[in-house]
Amino acid sequence: MCRTRAVALTAADGTALEGLLYTGPGLPAEVGVVVGHGFTNHIRKPWVRRVLRRFSAHAPVLGIDFRGHGRSGGRTTVGPAEALDIAAAVAHMRALGCRRVVTVGFSLGGSVVLRQTALSGPADRPDAVVAVSSPARWWVRDTAAMRRVHWLLEQPHGRWSARLIGVRLAPPWQDVPISPIELAGRVPPTPALVVHGADDHYFPVSDAVALAETARAELWLEPGMRHAESAATPGLVDRIAAWAADPVRELPIK
Repeated sequence: MCRTRAVALTAADGTALEGLLYTGPGLPAEVGVVVGHGFTNHIRKPWVRRVLRRFSAHAPVLGIDFRGHGRSGGRTTVGPAEALDIAAAVAHMRALGCRRVVTVGFSLGGSVVLRQTALSGPADRPDAVVAVSSPARWWVRDTAAMRRVHWLLEQPHGRWSARLIGVRLAPPWQDVPISPIELAGRVPPTPALVVHGADDHYFPVSDAVALAETARAELWLEPGMRHAESAATPGLVDRIAAWAADPVRELPIK
């Protein structure tokens, strides 16, 4: 029987994090999964819980509230510092006895898991990484959905509205962080999978193609899929879990 329990973690910079652990088939385990959610989401939202529960049918899974979201402390930096949150979750799953840990991120979380992989040393890297509906670039305004996101991030009324929906924003970037596409080349030799909806209404398919090529990742373009957790079907989660469970992976030849 799969059990759930709340988990309290602390990121390397001291930020308090709240997580939810689904023990799945049991611990210790051959594979454990860490899930990072999208911007404005948290682990108690129904569509995030649905994804976590589905992963737990295959392996123990830990979902965390990114800083500034849900019940975690701190303020969201919309990408850069959240890599510390994923790193804390990876370390926790290894401490629980997961021999291999795979990180899976959705939207904002997709860019975060790629960043954490790219910037980690060998001891801190996940054993594989999956980015679902991830951006490749900053300041994307190609779609109406992303123009709404930038209103939340940049305009005074938008930042006030973000607080109303439970998102606590850090001050705007003073130094622009390295973009996901610039970091993707540092992901190898870690096996990577990029998943993107053919009907994604936030980020274009070209972002996913560029990320996959640069990261030497496997690419799944999903017909009819829109964006992130709310668009992830049970069948897609099952396929990602099967990919994560495969212990033998080779990087594609350039």
